[in-house]
Amino acid sequence: MGRFTDSWRSHLLVTLSGNSEGRPKWVGQIATGDNVGFFGPGSAAWAVHGGMATMVAGIRALLMQTLHPGAMAGVHDWSRYHEDPLGRLSGTIQWLVTVTFADTVVAERESSRVAHFHDRVTGTYLDARGEERPYAAGDPELLSWVHLVFTDAFLQSHLLWDGAIPGGADGYVREWATAGELVGVQNAPHSADELATQLEAFRSAGTLKSDSRVAEAVRFIRYPPLSRGMLPFYRIMFAGAVASIPREYRDMLGLKRSRLPAIWGTRLVLGVVRTLLGPSSTSEEAARSRLARIARTDELAT
Repeated sequence: MGRFTDSWRSHLLVTLSGNSEGRPKWVGQIATGDNVGFFGPGSAAWAVHGGMATMVAGIRALLMQTLHPGAMAGVHDWSRYHEDPLGRLSGTIQWLVTVTFADTVVAERESSRVAHFHDRVTGTYLDARGEERPYAAGDPELLSWVHLVFTDAFLQSHLLWDGAIPGGADGYVREWATAGELVGVQNAPHSADELATQLEAFRSAGTLKSDSRVAEAVRFIRYPPLSRGMLPFYRIMFAGAVASIPREYRDMLGLKRSRLPAIWGTRLVLGVVRTLLGPSSTSEEAARSRLARIARTDELAT
């Protein structure tokens, strides 16, 4: 049993971080810098992004992202998710975690890296009316959609599986608007009501659609090339992510809520993961190391 647990933990760490120690090279930069960062201990962002529910939130966010044909075109045309699915995942994790836990200089530099990548992601797509439209990953509409579905996914997943948030739902949405603005999001929502209103505006305007590209992406997210030992746990979390999505979006994605207790099962899996990985992440530990160093320096200066 011990060997199985060690093996599963190793596979999990490789999947999430790229190495079996759970500490990718870029985590080291989170320990550098001379300020608290955009958020800091006790913030909503630290609570949400340091929780276990982020694993399910990532699945939900990726599923929802596919419903905008412009965003889906960018993934289809430019992403190597079929050849290197973990590479795309680790790149997204790097930005989210760095902005959350690093100091402001490092967070801004990481956001600039993401924005620079967006500069070259361009092409055309057929919108929901069948009209051809140009797209660029830095378009305000696409940036807004991606920001909304990620914010909503992490918020709802945390409330469902990890509990209370400092400052409540409004606190998290307001804080994470800062991250959106760092990569060029305009008019990012600053409350849970604004978040819901902006999401519904995309749906009611007929902007979203489901097609063969969406079906292909959903199929890949549902059956990713993970190790055999991890697949049963992933499938439970996938079912939990689907169950957490409002029905109107599930229908567009061609997904049905499992008849099994997916919410409860996901909570059980996340509990196992928490036991295996411990209560805090290497990123949060690096951030606390930076804050302790800053505090010592301030004490010496006085």
